[in-house]
Amino acid sequence: MSELMASLAALAGFVVGALAVMVVRQSVGRAVAAPTNENEPALPQGVASVLAVLPSSAVVLDKEDRVLRASSAARAFGLVRGEHLMAAELLALARQVRRDGEIRESEIEVAGHKFGQESTSFAVRVAPLGSHGQVLVLAEDQTEHRRVEAVRRDFVANVSHELKTPVGALSLLAETIQDAADDPEAVTRFAGRMQHEAARLTYLVQDLITLSRIQGAEPIPTPGPVPIDEAVHEAIDRCNTTAAAKDITLVAGGAEGLRIWGDDELLVTALRNLIDNAVAYSPEHTRVVVSARAAGAHNESVEISVSDQGIGIPESAQERIFERFFRVDAARSRATGGTGLGLAIVKHVAVAHNGAVTVWSKEGSGSTFTLRLPAFGGTAVAVPGTTTIPLEAAQ
Repeated sequence: MSELMASLAALAGFVVGALAVMVVRQSVGRAVAAPTNENEPALPQGVASVLAVLPSSAVVLDKEDRVLRASSAARAFGLVRGEHLMAAELLALARQVRRDGEIRESEIEVAGHKFGQESTSFAVRVAPLGSHGQVLVLAEDQTEHRRVEAVRRDFVANVSHELKTPVGALSLLAETIQDAADDPEAVTRFAGRMQHEAARLTYLVQDLITLSRIQGAEPIPTPGPVPIDEAVHEAIDRCNTTAAAKDITLVAGGAEGLRIWGDDELLVTALRNLIDNAVAYSPEHTRVVVSARAAGAHNESVEISVSDQGIGIPESAQERIFERFFRVDAARSRATGGTGLGLAIVKHVAVAHNGAVTVWSKEGSGSTFTLRLPAFGGTAVAVPGTTTIPLEAAQ
């Protein structure tokens, strides 16, 4: 925030300086805008042009707190209506500045101007303008910055919480093994639990590394054509052991020969997370189907769907499932060994490929997650075909 305030201060300094020069020119007889009345000095010529190019909201008030000039941004945010400044806090600051001539900085919140937005946060700077009681108000929208900061704080808090659970469990299990050194059966049992917690910690760290690598919206360093068939089979192969433990059959189907432009390892990572998620929330003796098809009016996209016969997702939670660490059922998620980052990784992989991920789900009827990605060369060319991969044959 200090850097943003410094930038805003520098911008305000430049504007105030430019406007001050105009005031001086006015005093030595240069042409100025005509006054609105005999008692009210007009703005120096060119002030409107300066205010028009400012990205922030800018308002010039006269000595009676009437708006002489306001940028389009100030009106769009609802700070100005007609000749009135609507934010009471800004009016109070302007009056203080007019009284003592001191520049003031502050942060304020005003009622939201967008649908669904409760309030808008502004970093403001108020400065005197000329010698006739005029005041310049600059306001920079900080709402998105505040939101990002809140997300960052939540992320750090969630990571700390998620790391403490397996680390604490490992510590307790190690102490228990020490106390049970004379009981080989107990040592074996607790050592198994330690391996489970260590694996959970490893998965969490790996997911954090993967997420940090792709969430910056940076372009894929070395993109290339990615065969969908190979990516699907690789992802299925990585999930076979987990699926076999629940006697869940993994099936690959749909069109063959499709390709996208991107990173094969990232695509496999996204598919693995979707398949792992489907397996974790599916009952035993069911199946998970991974299918691909050409999509779009001109086959310009490829859709890869992962469908399960699991418990489904409540409609109220479907908008949040791609958030980091969000869990529909926290107790069940931790029991399955999930890190809470899998679907967030899928979303960021889709974004990195200029694609998107969507979900259809109904409680008790399963879920279908669909990755939609741009086709290699702009057109998806496919050969119809379906391949079933029984677990027994894959192992």
